[in-house]
Amino acid sequence: MGKLPVYFIPHGGGPWHVTKNGMGDPIGYGRLRKYLKNFGEQYSQKIKAILVVSGHWEEDLPTLQFGSNPHLLYDYYGFPESTYHLKWPAPGNPELAEQTENLLKESGFKTKRDYERGFDHGIFVPLMIAFPKANIPVVQLSLVNSFDPETHINLGEVLEPLRNEGVLIIGSGMSYHNMQGFMSGSSSATGVSMQFDDWLTQTVEINDAKKRNEMLINWKNAPKARESHPRSEHLAPLFVVAGAAGIDKGSHDYSGLLMGVKVSGYKFG
Repeated sequence: MGKLPVYFIPHGGGPWHVTKNGMGDPIGYGRLRKYLKNFGEQYSQKIKAILVVSGHWEEDLPTLQFGSNPHLLYDYYGFPESTYHLKWPAPGNPELAEQTENLLKESGFKTKRDYERGFDHGIFVPLMIAFPKANIPVVQLSLVNSFDPETHINLGEVLEPLRNEGVLIIGSGMSYHNMQGFMSGSSSATGVSMQFDDWLTQTVEINDAKKRNEMLINWKNAPKARESHPRSEHLAPLFVVAGAAGIDKGSHDYSGLLMGVKVSGYKFG
C-alpha cells in the first residue's frame, strides 16, 4: 500500500448496528453501514494493524492501550440486553503501543499506559462492521481531556510515520454531536448541522495543510460550532487525524443524514 491514508469516520449512536428495528434505515444508518463495510473491504487484506482514537476515551495525558486481548466496554445505556453481550475479539498489539509511546515521548509528550481498558463502542461498533473477522490488531490511543485542538493536531503529527508501516490511523467520532439536536428531530437541528458541516468540509478540503490546521484550531468561530458540539470530544479525533495527515489534502469521504442531522467522514491522503 505504501503510505496509507488516514480517516475520520462517524461511529453513530450506541450499538446501532445490531438494533435495526429501533435504529434502522429510516433514520440513515443503512448508508453508514454500507460505507463502513466498503471501508473495511478496502483495507482488510492490506494493513498490519489499526491505531484508533475514539471520542469515548479521554485522559489527562495521552494514554495507550497495552492489553493483548481487550474486552468490549458496553458504554451505552437503555439498549436491549443482547447488546451487552456482543463479541468482537480483535487482538491488541503491545508492540505497536510501545512504538507509538516512543514516538510520542521522543516528541516531548508525557504518556501513560493502560493494561486493562477494553474497546469502547466508538471502536468496536464501526470496526466490527468494517472488519468483522476481528483478526487485525487494534490499539487505542486516548484523547487529552483538555480537547485542545492544537495539542491533538501535534499529537497526530507524531503518528504520521506509522502510515508507512502498514498502520491504518482512524479517528472515530462525529462531525455533529449534540444529543438534544439528535433527539429533537427538528428542522432547526438539521439546519444547524448543515451549516457547521459545510464549514468543516470546506476546511478539511483546503489545499494548504497549515491553513487547514489553523482553521481547525479556531473551530469555535465556525458557524453553529457550539450548537453542533457543546462538548468537543467527538470532534477532537478529527484534529488528531488532521495532524497525522501531514501535508496531505483532505476529501469528503462520507456524507449523510443521521437521525435528521448532517454527518460527514473524511479521508486524508
